[in-house]
Amino acid sequence: MTESTNHKILWADDEIDLLRSHHMYLNERGYDVTPVSNGEDALALLQQEHFDIVLLDEMMPGLDGLSTLEQLKERDPNVPVIMITKNEEEHLMNEAIGRRIDDYLTKPVNPSQIFMACKKILDARQIRQSQAGQAYVSKSNQIRAWLAGDMTWRTWIDVHRLLSEWDIEISRIGDRALQQMIEDQRKECNHEFGRFVEHNYPTWIASEKDSPPLSVDVVPERVAPLLQQGKQVFFIVIDCLRLDHWMILEPMVSEFFNVRRDYHYSILPTATPYSRNAIFSGLFPLEISKKYKDLWSHSGKDDEHSLNRHEHKFLDDQIADLGIELKGDSRYVKVIDTAEGQALARKADGMGNVPLVGVVYNFLDMLVHGRSHSELLKEIAPDESGFRSLVLSWFEHSSLFELLKRLSRTDATVVITTDHGAVRGGRATMVHGDRQTSTSLRYKHGKNLRVDSKDTLLITEPEKWGLPSTGLGSNYIVAKEDFYFVYPTNFNEYQRQYKDSFQHGGISLEEVVLPVITLEAK
Repeated sequence: MTESTNHKILWADDEIDLLRSHHMYLNERGYDVTPVSNGEDALALLQQEHFDIVLLDEMMPGLDGLSTLEQLKERDPNVPVIMITKNEEEHLMNEAIGRRIDDYLTKPVNPSQIFMACKKILDARQIRQSQAGQAYVSKSNQIRAWLAGDMTWRTWIDVHRLLSEWDIEISRIGDRALQQMIEDQRKECNHEFGRFVEHNYPTWIASEKDSPPLSVDVVPERVAPLLQQGKQVFFIVIDCLRLDHWMILEPMVSEFFNVRRDYHYSILPTATPYSRNAIFSGLFPLEISKKYKDLWSHSGKDDEHSLNRHEHKFLDDQIADLGIELKGDSRYVKVIDTAEGQALARKADGMGNVPLVGVVYNFLDMLVHGRSHSELLKEIAPDESGFRSLVLSWFEHSSLFELLKRLSRTDATVVITTDHGAVRGGRATMVHGDRQTSTSLRYKHGKNLRVDSKDTLLITEPEKWGLPSTGLGSNYIVAKEDFYFVYPTNFNEYQRQYKDSFQHGGISLEEVVLPVITLEAK
């Protein structure tokens, strides 16, 4: 059966007359082959017309394959090239790959090999789209079957993982229709996830029986056992790291480490003053407010600087409460700018005598908040896919990646996690409160708060949710799905300003279900 692809192939080989059967095979499948017998003619033709792919013999008289390749890439760096050679020496292959060939075939080659190599390069996107569509339909049906049954916290992790994997894959392919299907299914899942968390969370607080690992469990379950084994641990908390963000970073990290990925649920609200303190202390906010009355006071304002100033003490106290005696003092570093990050990376090699190093990176959280007020960042990262690209670009050139590469050359074990993720706000919902009400978009605390209940978790008894009370009549509201809170005053203005901004504090898979990564050097 003939395929109508109409791809144009330039094939340079000094024995080109002996390859007529190959040309006919490709022509029958819709490929238009132009044969030449030397590199000079190939370069001349490339000057005159466009070709979709070049097949290049390595051994040709005059201008050989590698020399032709070099000049070809100077003229058109984007044209795909397949090198064909009789030489099986590894150094030649390495040299060809270094000069940006797309595939490498060793003679003798049959027509089907050539066809498949060309098809893999030229039709890859179309093939991936077709196969991805079929595969996603299957996974989508699986998720629907799960939703129709009795969901557990473990099942929700699987749902979030699958949706994140497919979101990344479909973004790479660029199939907008499939992307919309995933977005629609994620909305459906977040609707059900909000109901699930609202129904089960008080039970998780009251009892550890069949509850997910929460923020308070990260250190006891993932850090403490390593310290008990006598290992040095770098415990790194990346503020506002989503699961899909980690997924795109993981391949880079896996070049240097053996990677184990686990998960935990953020406590509510999914915001730094609550969830990050819960990680470092091993305590719920209510317990923190009782144990550290002078250090952690809930004033009614979301002041990260006042509520997150004591993470080092919280971590040391938690380690001591777990019965672990460190051989030496721990260290704690909060990285809020490039200079601090670079300084930490430079010192990492010489910190082998420090048993526990706690590190907080604030960049992603700063990026999330900054994007709400920056038209440039909105243009660069208009959606989840764009935001992932921005995160990847940052990480590639970050002091964090440099730190990890340096630690891969030591005996340290690295544990990476996050305090919360972020969700892209899609729908505004009106809230009523007094002047003392907190200002966050996805959660609020204050007195006599009123809001549309179907969009929101209303907490009128904070103690049952592990939260401190701010006085008589105080309550909390936590947004579900992709809702965000806007006051009646200037409602339309703020609705427009914060629509499609990335926010946190509420209940969504993106904010709650988080990775915990353990890295051991290879």
